[in-house]
Formats: sequence, structure tokens, C-alpha cells
Amino acid sequence: MQNKMWLSSPHMCGREEGYVKDAFDTNWIAPLGPHVNGFEQGLSARMLEHPVAALSSGTAALHLALILLGVERDDVVICQSFTFSASANPIVYQGAVPYFVDSEADTWNMDPDLLEEAISRLVTVGKRPKAVVVVHLYGMPAKMDRITEICERYQVPVVEDAAEALGSALHEKPCGTFGRFGVLSFNGNKIITTSGGGALVCPDDAFAERARFLATQARDTAPHYQHSVIGYNYRMSNVCAAIGRGQLEVLDQRVEQRRKNFAYYQETLSDLPGISFLSETAGSFSNRWLTCMTIDPDHSGGVTRESVRLALETQQIESRPLWKPMHLQPVFANAPAMSTGVSERLFNTGLCLPSGSNLTSEDLSRVVEHIRKNWK
Repeated sequence: MQNKMWLSSPHMCGREEGYVKDAFDTNWIAPLGPHVNGFEQGLSARMLEHPVAALSSGTAALHLALILLGVERDDVVICQSFTFSASANPIVYQGAVPYFVDSEADTWNMDPDLLEEAISRLVTVGKRPKAVVVVHLYGMPAKMDRITEICERYQVPVVEDAAEALGSALHEKPCGTFGRFGVLSFNGNKIITTSGGGALVCPDDAFAERARFLATQARDTAPHYQHSVIGYNYRMSNVCAAIGRGQLEVLDQRVEQRRKNFAYYQETLSDLPGISFLSETAGSFSNRWLTCMTIDPDHSGGVTRESVRLALETQQIESRPLWKPMHLQPVFANAPAMSTGVSERLFNTGLCLPSGSNLTSEDLSRVVEHIRKNWK
């Protein structure tokens, strides 16, 4: 696998090692420590000074957001269908019911019209949703202006899954700061990584402190171990946070490189019949975490997403279909959903291309070469 080209591999800048060495030199190896505090402060500065709790994963952050919103058994939580399962799983952790809403074609994110219809239907039958989970897919900002207006009108809080969108913005406002809570991820394939980790962007210090309390097993203030509520082992370690501090220093460079990757693919592949790329809508700025294209087999001469994926695989080049919608997943077969077919079409025609910020120009040229061979 030495020569394999990965979809999105970690990219270290060199500063991470110094922060980690400091953690070892000072013996701050156990959970928490000065690097956790420093990482939270750095993230807060990127999130318009919203307080941030550094956690073990983006999934943990979303789970805590639902807990802090009071989501309980049999509550309904509306969730974007076109996403990774981690956007929906925490709803089930709480015993609540995920109600999936399809995407619109402009951003591939939650369809505001469909969202309003879903909320209206639920309110009519006395099941006002407890929250709405909207995702900025592949770093593309959702239509947050309309989504937040609808949710405010119906008094439904928004949880903003920005796991793929650190560095993205809408009208110069960072993704992750539009909803009641924002969720970030630092998984190994994200635009910056802590090897594993996430963060919860909170509306105020009180919520952030509550999140940190729940994330450290909910230990009450006492000389002995005392617990009044159920807690979780969700806090980020000082060592992982040390990596994150180095990564955060080069976030803007990572965004710039990923946007250059997208521009290269778009420039060198758009002439092929049937291929299209997702454009930014007015006022949006995407970090282009992953470059994704769609292939319309009716206009591509029979070339399909799958034939291209398999061709790349023979060359040790990793690519991947777009997310399979949640309403098509076996585990959510019985969950209610409102679908227009948009996400199903995208799943059937879309492909994620190698997009790491550490790809060389030769790497990108190699990907394009083997894609273009499918049309010859």
C-alpha cells in the first residue's frame, strides 16, 4: 500500500511535534491539560469567540448537543438524510426518532422548503421536533439564512454539523456559528486532525461548562467520586489537543490547498461529457474538504461513477461514492423521511476524488490522467 493515493490523508506541518513534546516533557499525558485549554481558545477565536469544548469526536459533540437541548426518548429530531451516519446515530442514542429530510441541488444540503413542510406536518400532529440537525456537506455551506429563519419561526433549535466544514463560511460568518450548537470533527481524514477528536461550539460559557462536565463522567464537586447525572468519557486528551494546536496554525493554508485541488480538477475535467462539479452559491465560501464530481451516464457515453471508481482502484487511487442517504440505510429502514430523489441521484452519480492538502501536482495529474482514459 506504499504507493496508494488516499482520499484525504493527515497532513502534518511540523509544529505538532513541538507541542506534543511539551506534553511529554511536562508529563501532561493524562486527559486535560494546558494544550486542551489552548486548543479550545484557538478554536473559539475561529468561531467568533463562541466558547468551545474539545471532545473525543464529532459524534460525541453532536450527542452532547442533543443532551443539552433536552432530547429524550420518543422525541423527533429532523436530520439531513444526505450525510454520514454519525449525524444521525446520536439521535438514536437518546432514544429519539430521526426524521430524515432530503437535500436540494444547489448545495447538496438540507432542502429548506422540504424542511418547512416536515416541521409543519409534525407540528400539526402535535410532534414539534426537538431539534434540527443540518450538515455542511463536503465543506459546502448549507442555506443557513433560510433554515435558521424557518426554525426560529417554529421555535426549533438548530444543531449545525460542521464536521466537514471547518474553514468554510457563509456571508463571511464561519460555519458552525449559525445554530444553537455547532459540531466540529478532527478525524484523521478531516481538513485538520488531532488523530481523533471533535469539538462542540456553544452559545455561551454556561453551556460549554455543562458540556465539559458531562464529558468528564459528570463528577460532582466532592472529595470522593459522586455522580448525580449520567456522564460520558468524551473529553479530548492533552496529547491530541497538542496535535490540534499545531494543525490549527496552518488551517488557512490547508483550505487554500484544497481549494486549489478543486480548481485543478474542475479545469482539467469539465470538458468531459457528463461531468459536473458543485459551484459555490452567492455568499458562500467552501473549504472544499473533498472535491466531488457527478457523472451523468446519459451524457457520458456510458461512463459511470462506478466504472471510474473501479478504474482508479486498479491504479491504487482511492475514490469513494458520495454518502449513501440515511433514508436508504438498512439501520434506518423504519425511520420517517421526506425525499425528492435528489440525494439518491447524487449517491448514484457522485464520486469523491483524492483531495488531501499534501497531494503533489504530479499526484493530481495522475488522477486526471486515469479518469480521462475512461472517455477514450
